[in-house]
Amino acid sequence: MKRFILPLVIFLVLAGFLYKGLSLDPREVPSPLVGKVAPAFVLPQLHESEKTFSPKDMAGKVWLLNVWASWCGACKDEHPVLMALSKQNIVPIVGLDYKDKREDGEATLAKAGDPYTLTVADVDGKVGFDYGVYGVPETYVIDKQGMIAYKLIGAVTPQNLRDTLLPLIAELQSK
Repeated sequence: MKRFILPLVIFLVLAGFLYKGLSLDPREVPSPLVGKVAPAFVLPQLHESEKTFSPKDMAGKVWLLNVWASWCGACKDEHPVLMALSKQNIVPIVGLDYKDKREDGEATLAKAGDPYTLTVADVDGKVGFDYGVYGVPETYVIDKQGMIAYKLIGAVTPQNLRDTLLPLIAELQSK
């Protein structure tokens, strides 16, 4: 009987870890960048490649960095939510077209509408890598000091916009 106790204990411990792991929300992967200065970059704008953008250009403003791509299905799902947010003029939204062909990104925005204050092209994905992008879409809330205040993995939905993003944006803008 004693020879079954150790395997049973090991099985129960492993089952406990598995149960705990399955109960976690994969969208709540903690980002080591939250609370730190947003990584610096200079990228060409999607629509005007002779112009560039850097996060320094948004100094003193609360803004969103939305990482998206024309080939991303979930990005298409969040697009109407971003369009509605853009029309409210609550916060500037900068698009980061991730690992995409410039013409595909431009065509997507021409067809579906452009919710972005401006969009930059991260063709090789290096900036996305610096931001710790797991996959698209992802959205970062960046405060007036250029610090990443929040990272949303997955699509912006009416619910997470209402319950999380807008209250945080309002709080950061009031500081």
